[in-house]
Amino acid sequence: MKRLYVIVFLVIAATAALGLAIAEHSGYVLVAYKSFRYESSLWATLALIAVLWLLIWGIKALVELVMASTGVVNPWSRRNRSRRVQVAIEHGQLDLAEGRWASAQRHLYRAAEAERQPLLYYLGAARAANEQGNYEESDHLLERALERQPQAELAIALSHAQLQTDRGDTDGALVTLQAMHERHPHNVQTLRQLHRLYQQRGDWSAVIRLLPELRKDKVLPATELAELERRAWGENLSLAAQREEDGSVGVQSLDRAWQQLNSAQRQEPPLVLAYAEQLRQLGAQVQAEEVLRTALKRRYDSHLARLYGLVRGSDPARQLQTAEGWLKDHPNDPSLLLTLGRLCLQTSLWGKARDYLESSLRVQRNPEACAELARLLAQLGDTERSNQLFQEGLGLLDERLLAAPLPVPARV
Repeated sequence: MKRLYVIVFLVIAATAALGLAIAEHSGYVLVAYKSFRYESSLWATLALIAVLWLLIWGIKALVELVMASTGVVNPWSRRNRSRRVQVAIEHGQLDLAEGRWASAQRHLYRAAEAERQPLLYYLGAARAANEQGNYEESDHLLERALERQPQAELAIALSHAQLQTDRGDTDGALVTLQAMHERHPHNVQTLRQLHRLYQQRGDWSAVIRLLPELRKDKVLPATELAELERRAWGENLSLAAQREEDGSVGVQSLDRAWQQLNSAQRQEPPLVLAYAEQLRQLGAQVQAEEVLRTALKRRYDSHLARLYGLVRGSDPARQLQTAEGWLKDHPNDPSLLLTLGRLCLQTSLWGKARDYLESSLRVQRNPEACAELARLLAQLGDTERSNQLFQEGLGLLDERLLAAPLPVPARV
């Protein structure tokens, strides 16, 4: 309140001082130029200048107001263009996420053409076109993106490779990724997509060749990389066994693939299991038994023990004796008990086989043990128990069989 009083006082004082100055001396202004002549008092001239300044300021403010209102109303104004682009971006991204491909392509293409950094919108529009089966249009959008942002070549190529994979063109995707791998050998995303594509194509030799780069550039976590390495070598062993029709040649090819592994890998149970299983399928039973026996002596593994009961060595009695030696340290391993039962069947030790199979089932209900014991009991004449075990084994193989409806027996 005091400040208001001070301001009013100052205004009154200034007005009084101005009035005194005008009354004391009005001043005189003369402006003459050729035939033009203007003369007036100083104070009237100053007042005229002030009025002219206010008039100019008012006209300027009015023009700005008109221009601003025109921007709101005019659909082609810069403001409205920006708003339309933003709406297109929002609708396009939402449509893309919800699978409305045609609408997504239309909105994102509109946004891409209007934006200075259009890469993401072109990529989204290309994906939408690809999902609709418009592969040429999808590729055209990616080419357009490359024209607008040539520095984003790698990102565009990776997206192109993924779209090619999605449409089933794995050959084209491979060409694209290999080209990017040559130009950007340490790019993590390129390596990630490349190893996935090799897996999809079943090219496990290529996966194996890529493993050192995956490890060096830390493309995958250590555990995932180790699992991929085991799987790649295992699949490679399987493919090696199938390269030739003749069994003996298949074994030679398999052995060559096995020798490609280093000593540590040849001791890993999953790889030993894959190698021995392929030997068994090729008929090299004796060699498979030797491989499994050596591996199990070095380090016991339940999966290897199970397979040991499916191979037939040169001396079945010695094979049974070897397996019984593992029973001391692993008395409750159902796989080992199943193997012992099978080996007893090979050596015609029916009572002992029954005991081992019963013991395996007491530890774990297993469809294989059910089937083996059911076969034995059927031969021994216990058909009722045999049938029960066959039924149980079927149920264990697929629990859905128990829930499937069965016809009602017809009454005679």
